[in-house]
Amino acid sequence: MTRILPLLGVAVLLAGVQGCAGSSGPAIPPGAGGQEDISPEYIIGPGDVLQVYVWDNPELTVTIPVRPDGMITIPLVEDMRAVSKTPTQLARDVEVKLSEYVRTPQVNIIVTNFRGTYRKQIRVVGQAVSPQSLSFQSGMTLLDVMIEVGGLTEFAAGNRAKVIRWENNVQSEIRVRLKDLISDGDISENIDMKPGDVLIIPESIF
Repeated sequence: MTRILPLLGVAVLLAGVQGCAGSSGPAIPPGAGGQEDISPEYIIGPGDVLQVYVWDNPELTVTIPVRPDGMITIPLVEDMRAVSKTPTQLARDVEVKLSEYVRTPQVNIIVTNFRGTYRKQIRVVGQAVSPQSLSFQSGMTLLDVMIEVGGLTEFAAGNRAKVIRWENNVQSEIRVRLKDLISDGDISENIDMKPGDVLIIPESIF
């Protein structure tokens, strides 16, 4: 009996912690952050930054970006394709190339700045403070995107912005009122973003 009571106390404590955790934030919609949102292996994309470690060869160890054409260049290896490969696949390919110069090279590749493939990016063009491509994250909203790009420029026609989206090989256009969202706090304009979306922010006509 004396051994059972402490166990019951731990069980009650854990149940209380779980209950508090469940009530402290908004409910997660079905599919958000679920297993279906998690890719088993990361696929390298343009703009990713890679750390290439060649063991026992520090002169060959470098940090390099993946070029827009999907290629990388490292010491002794020129113009190797990196896009659409996993870090492990790319490491094995680099080992094959380096084996022409180094005996039994061992390579590890770590992605330090994630962009992902174009299908996993959100691109912002036009009158944002810092227009760029962003790596899509599960649960990302339009407001999250605007925070990442620094908001609107003074010349932006925020309420004439639009999101171009491809779904099932069909292109759609979603009108969004960014000025109302950012300046007036109109949360109804805070739509969920999807990988591959392109946000276009036009310039005001004076």
